[in-house]
Amino acid sequence: MSITKIPLAGVIGQPVLHSKSPRLHGYWLRRYGIPGHYIPMDVSSNDLGIVLGTLPKMGFRGVNVTIPHKETVLEIADVISDRAALVGAANTLTFQSDGKLHADNTDGVGFISNLKQEAPDWSAKDSTAMVLGAGGAARAVIAALLDERVPEIILTNRTRARADALKAHFGAKITVIDWTQAASHLENLSTLVNTTSLGMTGKEPLKLSLDGLSSKTLVTDIVYTPLRTKFLDDAKEKGCQTVDGLGMLLHQAVPGFERWFGYEPDVDKDLRQALLV
Repeated sequence: MSITKIPLAGVIGQPVLHSKSPRLHGYWLRRYGIPGHYIPMDVSSNDLGIVLGTLPKMGFRGVNVTIPHKETVLEIADVISDRAALVGAANTLTFQSDGKLHADNTDGVGFISNLKQEAPDWSAKDSTAMVLGAGGAARAVIAALLDERVPEIILTNRTRARADALKAHFGAKITVIDWTQAASHLENLSTLVNTTSLGMTGKEPLKLSLDGLSSKTLVTDIVYTPLRTKFLDDAKEKGCQTVDGLGMLLHQAVPGFERWFGYEPDVDKDLRQALLV
């Protein structure tokens, strides 16, 4: 009698207690009646290589990767997607049937898919975008906006050197300005994105005057705790269309779930509600 292995996946990081991924993937597994499991795993940097070598032997099809392993896994992976190479980090690993470890970055896919779902008329090509922050999330957002043919990205970060490094990495479409000058460059933007942790529960607030912001600008925040940040509320008061960060989390998970469990899941209001409970 042949026995089909139950598909396994999970998330590895340190810490992982905060991760919403188990709830997200668990919801999809139940919704679609898939006999699989998605498991959170607290893994230290010292054990990362051993764990990634062992998981496929235990029946794992792949894992999500969170802090602090998103850059390190690129040194371990056998195959790296173009977008993971461009961003310099991976969040989705797949154990291929040929034994090779495939690393991908779906954060940019999640970012763009969220905007297109919540703001169907939005287009990156319409005008300049401004990105606040120069960390790992900013790298994924910039790569995604460039892929959507944004004409220019104004980039600003509290530590300018990090923004300058991203300009050197991504090229001529990036214009770096000082953090203190951001408020004076808000006119005629198609898109304004906060990729920093400022405004997140327990973090410092994002202090940026939106007086110069056009009501035609789409404003989005990758922060989703709280779901409605002051940054988004201020933008809404200016008449801007706003998109919260929860959808980015949901959409970035779709490619991994499809690869590991063989079904392309839906991102809808029921899923959002399940994650907010």
